[in-house]
Amino acid sequence: MKKRKKNIKYSYFKKIIFVFLFLLVFIGSSLVYELYTRVYQPNIVLPDNIKEEYVYIPTSSDIQDVVKILSEKGLLINSNSFLWLARQKKYISNIKAGKYKIEHNLNNNEIINLLRSGKQVPVRLTFNNVRKKEDFASLIAKQIEADSISIINYINDTLFLSKIGLNKQNISCLFIPNTYEFYWNTNADEFIDRMIKEYNVFWNKNRISKANTINLTKYEVSILASIVEKEQNIKRDERPKIAGLYLNRIRRNMKLESDPTLIFAIGDYSIKRVLNKDKKVESLYNTYKYKGLPPGPICIPSINSIDAVLNADKHNYIFMCAKEDFSGYHNFATTYTKHLRNARKYQKALNRRKIMR
Repeated sequence: MKKRKKNIKYSYFKKIIFVFLFLLVFIGSSLVYELYTRVYQPNIVLPDNIKEEYVYIPTSSDIQDVVKILSEKGLLINSNSFLWLARQKKYISNIKAGKYKIEHNLNNNEIINLLRSGKQVPVRLTFNNVRKKEDFASLIAKQIEADSISIINYINDTLFLSKIGLNKQNISCLFIPNTYEFYWNTNADEFIDRMIKEYNVFWNKNRISKANTINLTKYEVSILASIVEKEQNIKRDERPKIAGLYLNRIRRNMKLESDPTLIFAIGDYSIKRVLNKDKKVESLYNTYKYKGLPPGPICIPSINSIDAVLNADKHNYIFMCAKEDFSGYHNFATTYTKHLRNARKYQKALNRRKIMR
């Protein structure tokens, strides 16, 4: 009887041990599964038709900002598990600003490792055909983190301008249109510093020598190039010829009498026909009224236009007028009489098309 009771107690004890071990394994498995899902289960979702997405983490962001950015883009499935692992991996104290490529089905471990590494996707920054520095600053601010106000304030700073030998009118000469790679979290200081380096690389000994040959400074070359660009923005092959014409006028101490400079002075870029009354506008950019180059470029000239000035054609032309066939080319003349004949043909063509302004 005693032996039977003892066996019952032993059997009962075994059941308790079994249940305890079962619960222990079950709880342990649950914890392991929970840990696994927090770390390794995909927590980033992208639409089926999109293979990658880009997120921008601004400078000075905290972990809540990062979660908000991911969530507002509809990428983060479970923010709590992301936050938990971010704390475990100390990402919350190691957030790096920048542009990051997010791919489909990333888990928390992968996304946090990516963001914590600072492995950004470079931005291919471009600018061309920009008239004013304010437009330039706005265009750049759309491509990197620096805002337009910080860029304008930087390039208008008198100490900065005096350091590089430029002023508020000709500062646009500093910028050489091209495609550049930047990190998105570039600030105004870093951007301008890079532009100065690119400018110095562009103005090599060969280009400086050519500028000296035509008796222009680097900045004067850029100003003239901006006029050439706006005079001829369709047929690039004609730019060296136009550049040669303006150099002829400069050497003869003649007014440039360039319509694009007058349009820039007026500020109405929709004008297709300059009138005599326009030539009376008071502005240093009115090259019908003032001799020499204007105080600054009327656009940020392309490399093509700068090289057109440096390699200008040698000829005797001092007058030009758009061709009456609207081909985009110009009629050139060495005498005012011939120029008037060309001008009348073009004016008649404008009248036929009813282009009055």
